[in-house]
Amino acid sequence: MTPGGRPQRTYGALLSMVFLTACAGNGPQREPQASGTERTPPATSEPRSGRGNPPFYDVLGKRYHVLPTSAGYRQRGVASWYGRDFHGLSTSSGETYDMHAMTAAHTTLPIPTWVEVTNLSNGKNVVVKVNDRGPFVDNRLIDLSFAAATALDMVQSGTTRVEVRAIGAPVATPQVTAAATQSAPTTVMGASRPVSSSAPAPPATTERMFVQVGAFSERDNATRLVQRLRASGFVDPVVVTDGEGSRALHRVRLGPIRDSQEFDELSARLRDIGVPGARLVVGP
Repeated sequence: MTPGGRPQRTYGALLSMVFLTACAGNGPQREPQASGTERTPPATSEPRSGRGNPPFYDVLGKRYHVLPTSAGYRQRGVASWYGRDFHGLSTSSGETYDMHAMTAAHTTLPIPTWVEVTNLSNGKNVVVKVNDRGPFVDNRLIDLSFAAATALDMVQSGTTRVEVRAIGAPVATPQVTAAATQSAPTTVMGASRPVSSSAPAPPATTERMFVQVGAFSERDNATRLVQRLRASGFVDPVVVTDGEGSRALHRVRLGPIRDSQEFDELSARLRDIGVPGARLVVGP
């Protein structure tokens, strides 16, 4: 359970076609103090991540469209934070979540995006790297790491009103102290200045979209589903196998597809023949 009442973590699991169970709760969670001086991930000009950037995705019945660029992004809303329960798990970008690093999760900003987050209740601000998806709660704008929440002095409250502004990646590797609690407004970053957000947008992803119809540990089950789909008029369903031996997973998918409209049309057809739960996946 996380302090901000985070119902789902992490979107990286969605890209693996496995969603985590929802959890609830709004109370703050006691966390160990971050030790020493922590580092945010170094970056001067990071390309758009190969993971975590589908054109759209569905979570808990809601559709999210990933922005083509972070240029000009500036929003106010509620921030929450997540910590020990997810420390060491995979994020949407494929990076390992480190509760002591200056990172964050956002539903629609491209991964990675560097953002300045300002606590509107005390003026403190931090620069964090968005490398994960969430929070999937209607009134939440961003989910911060424990280190970022500590620097903003919001760990005990669990949530706070913030302004989130997209910036360029720092020109040097920032060094921050997660326990920074200065009373005066301060920006927690070691770089002298951020790169201008007017820098050219990263190239568009070359990944294609597919509809995953099912995933099986037994290939025979996947083959039977393919036969059923063909008998129902679906064109060229295929089995894509990941892993080997007992770890192999056989995924049945349709596509590639063009857009969300085609995804919805195929999903409706699948439901009509008794095959619910279609999911969007991306790949080469």
